Amino acid sequence: MKVHQDLTEMSNYKLGVEVVSAHDLMPKGGHGSSSPCVELHFDGQKFRTTIKEKDLNPVWDERFYFNIADPASLPELALEASVISFNKATHSKTILGKVRIAGASFVPFADAVVMQYPLEKRGMFSRVKGELSLKVFLTNDPSIKPSNPLPAIDSNPSNPPPSQAHKVLAQVPILSRSTPRENKSDSRHTFHSIPKKIDQHHYSAPVSEPLRHVVDSMKPEPQPHRMFKVYSLVSTQQPVDYALKETSPFLGGGQIVGGRVIRAEKPASTYDLVEQMQYLFVRVVKARDLPAMDVTGSLDPYVEVKVGNYKGTTKHFEKKQNPEWNEVFAFSREHMQASILEVVIKDKDLLKDDFVGIIRFDLHDVPTRVPPDSPLAPEWYRLEDKMGDKTKGELMLAVWIGTQADESFPDAWHSDAVARFDASSVISHIKSKVYHAPRLWYVRVNIVEAQDIVIKEKARFPDVYVKAQLGNQVLKTRTVQARTFNPLWNEDLMFVAAEPFEDHLILSVEDRVAPNKDEVLGRVVIPLGSLEKRVDDHIILGHWFDLEKPVLIDVDQLKKDKFSTRIFLRVCLDGGYHVLDESTHYSSDLRPTAKQLWKPSIGLLELGVLNAEGLHPMKSREGKGTSDTYCVAKYGQKWVRTRTVIDSLSPRYNEQYTWEVYDPATVLTVGVFDNCQLEKGSNGDKDAKIGKVRIRLSTLETGRVYTHSYPLLVLHPSGVKKMGEIHLAIRFSSTSFVNMMYIYSQPLLPKMHYIRPLMMMQQDMLRHQAVQIVAARLNRMEPPLRKEVVEYMSDVDSHLWSMRRSKANFFRLMSVFSGLFSVSRWFGDICKWKNPITTVLVHILFIMLVCFPELILSTIFLYMFLAGLWNYRYRPRYPPHMNTKISHAEAVHPDELDEEFDSFPTSRGAELVRMRYDRLRSVAGRIQTVVGDIATQGERVQALLSWRDPRATSVFVLFCLIAALVLYVTPLQVLAALAGFYIMRHPRFRHRIPSAPLNFFRRLPAKTDSML
Repeated sequence: MKVHQDLTEMSNYKLGVEVVSAHDLMPKGGHGSSSPCVELHFDGQKFRTTIKEKDLNPVWDERFYFNIADPASLPELALEASVISFNKATHSKTILGKVRIAGASFVPFADAVVMQYPLEKRGMFSRVKGELSLKVFLTNDPSIKPSNPLPAIDSNPSNPPPSQAHKVLAQVPILSRSTPRENKSDSRHTFHSIPKKIDQHHYSAPVSEPLRHVVDSMKPEPQPHRMFKVYSLVSTQQPVDYALKETSPFLGGGQIVGGRVIRAEKPASTYDLVEQMQYLFVRVVKARDLPAMDVTGSLDPYVEVKVGNYKGTTKHFEKKQNPEWNEVFAFSREHMQASILEVVIKDKDLLKDDFVGIIRFDLHDVPTRVPPDSPLAPEWYRLEDKMGDKTKGELMLAVWIGTQADESFPDAWHSDAVARFDASSVISHIKSKVYHAPRLWYVRVNIVEAQDIVIKEKARFPDVYVKAQLGNQVLKTRTVQARTFNPLWNEDLMFVAAEPFEDHLILSVEDRVAPNKDEVLGRVVIPLGSLEKRVDDHIILGHWFDLEKPVLIDVDQLKKDKFSTRIFLRVCLDGGYHVLDESTHYSSDLRPTAKQLWKPSIGLLELGVLNAEGLHPMKSREGKGTSDTYCVAKYGQKWVRTRTVIDSLSPRYNEQYTWEVYDPATVLTVGVFDNCQLEKGSNGDKDAKIGKVRIRLSTLETGRVYTHSYPLLVLHPSGVKKMGEIHLAIRFSSTSFVNMMYIYSQPLLPKMHYIRPLMMMQQDMLRHQAVQIVAARLNRMEPPLRKEVVEYMSDVDSHLWSMRRSKANFFRLMSVFSGLFSVSRWFGDICKWKNPITTVLVHILFIMLVCFPELILSTIFLYMFLAGLWNYRYRPRYPPHMNTKISHAEAVHPDELDEEFDSFPTSRGAELVRMRYDRLRSVAGRIQTVVGDIATQGERVQALLSWRDPRATSVFVLFCLIAALVLYVTPLQVLAALAGFYIMRHPRFRHRIPSAPLNFFRRLPAKTDSML
């Protein structure tokens, strides 16, 4: 029944397309107009709208439904809409443009909005203009039937044939209803579509199953690490202990050598970036007919699974002789020393648990299962007593040997946690999980005006402002003195909201009665689910909202003074932006919120978290240092967390995950943490950070497997410290090289960031709120991804002041301009004739360029081409990683580190804060002086023609007249040659004192004498 129901639900999925209108189409046919219609193609199905006679801005408002044979194939399909102009006189048609929408951008009906798609060219020489307005959505409403196609006009649709053959239903003509812009119905044409009254229903789209991490069987023994020689164009050498190490491990597909896979004897599976880890799996399903053990005839059973020194227990049931557990235990074979598995049922008691029965297995007889084999079917086993005789009761079990590729692995209870902790207390904190961050929206609130403000004191004008609150976010407009009791603001306030929407938008109009006293005049509550969703910058229709009194007063007074204040608002959900929830320098996702604007993926990112080595002890247990570590990887909206390995400074994870890639200019972040939920550490129950690694995808070669051991470098108040190494395997595979190169020509952020840009301070505030919302949502999942983990992975404090970062950025800037400085020094040596042969050659080259100026640009580009070829020999062979020298973390002063780790606002003493403030003032004073000097030089340039110094301006104006006459009669090449020879003249013809033009310029006045 369930399989039949699933198949029925899958067959109900349909793609709805509402063809709304077109705008500014290209006229065809020589009459300055066109007769357009729209042809829709999807999965071999084709529909057509009515023809609008001689209309360059047609309105259709027609809806069609396509059948979806296989919802899983939606990402590979596409909807194509072609605008066609028909000429009845010649019976010909002309394509005015087309629109192609990828299947990955289809959304449910509740999220669908009307979007304006610019028409694209069908061919290279096509002339196209105009826009097509469509509303595309998914629905699984069984009452909706697929539309019936019109007779085909074009027998060669551009879409591929349908994935499953299906018959077209009987055609039932349905009259087209009149559009809102037309007063009379058009009875000349009929089309086959569904009436628009279906808008009142809400539909749900098929939910794609999240990617699961699976592991194939692999070679067990890793190879020792080996150093890889690194060539770099910039001198950023750091200690060898902090350097990246390339490894050659044996993974699922074979051994990795220099990024290439040497295939193993057995075929490789898709999940081939991790090493094999053998586990003994025991699934305890249920028991029946258990004997009564207590005097009262009751039984409180639980199961104990024991292999050598490792023991796991299920939960116990009270007074139940037919319990069901359905729990899975995973014992690592690497640590097992016994050959017998014992499964014991016991009766829970206050003093001592009673023995009920036992089942024994010889591990040599346990079968091996490797996916994609089907799960092993559990069997009923008869219980035995301690002497080996059969007794009353049966237990259903399944026992097999598998790897971390097994689907039971993520939810299993692991033997690593058995020895020291109770299974029921730690199982929820050690599992590996995949998290999906909520979809974030910007909420734009345009507060225009209010009318009929009512206050208690009639003798004064109110000072009114609007306070808007969404969850923990509170913003206020400016205060306006309402002399007409109709205040006007016209201000935009921006908030961040996450799906599903839980908080309401609350706006209150308040009166500033006194400096520290405000009176609420009225309040309005707006549910976010009722707001319009916008994907572009079209104007949102405003609405008047009646304000409600916050507290009711005397009823007679309320009748006498009727409350009628209202406020005019424009409120919408802006889906055309990308909501930044991480540092802009390390963004892992740049797509807009609205799924309709998403482009197809360009590749696949695969990450294998292999192991960690040499981790620093984060806690003490039984007199020795240890750690309970897990890894977190973040890319886009998908967060993954490996299982927690208990009591190990060299944990082996060997878990593999995959992400779809939409932009190569994104960053994958992998962090290592110590789990403090099992046993509190030095920071209480907060998970301690061990270190993290950032990998930018654009620095990876496609198809290559990068296996490196990354140092975990963390900056502490005492200085930089290596906390260990994390061993990762990474592969970035490109599905379309053309699409990837096309992405390089597109803006980094969605177009709304450029059409209606956000201010820098506003963007920082919204980013902080977004991080807090994501952290709160992920902290509510099971097991929770704690707030300190999310904030550390998102670099929430990267915008705060740091003297160390300021110095590092200054030296980075100097490194960027070092090439210009080197060229300047080289040219200075040329002018000083330090090497006469080189200077003469430069003179010859200069004469050639002056005589043939068309060679200048070609020479520059040829030089850059040759420099690029030369630098190819020294290209980086590894992904970039954190560098202590670039970060200026090696020679940083302890007080600067203490300032960097100080809280905000500060928690240090007054004297220390005063000293740091004075230091900051001295640094700012130097910057102030440099900025002032630059401004002075610019003002002197302005003074040349401002007559502020009449004598200097007279000289300069006369010089300009003479220069104009000379340049008019003298070829430009001669002047350029003379100027070049003058600049590069021999030192014998130079003077140590500055030249006359420089002296003249330095004597010009600036505005420094006008400053206070």
